[in-house]
Amino acid sequence: MHFKLIITLIEDNKTNDIVEAARAAGATGSTVINQARGEGIQKSKTFFGLNLEIQRDVVLLLVEEHLSRVILETIAKVGQFDEKPGTGIAFQIDVEDAVGVRHQIEELTSVVEEEL
Repeated sequence: MHFKLIITLIEDNKTNDIVEAARAAGATGSTVINQARGEGIQKSKTFFGLNLEIQRDVVLLLVEEHLSRVILETIAKVGQFDEKPGTGIAFQIDVEDAVGVRHQIEELTSVVEEEL
């Protein structure tokens, strides 16, 4: 079984919605890293020298490759990435190898077989 890693950088107030949507689309788990910082096309605003940045979270999802595109599109839709600039981004990368995912493989085998 092959996996993809979906990395999502989002406003912290959307984290729970993104994780729930990813689970509904087939993700079997997630890792959330809080209090990330980032900057897009527009520079961060400041007020008396203090940054007025919206707090960001990083959500990592190790998903089976046949489910990855659906999960990625679901995340983009729920996060409104294309509708509202600066709300977040998500991308996926190939995972060459992974350990500690035996329970996911057992659970996903029947789901992936139905997809194929």
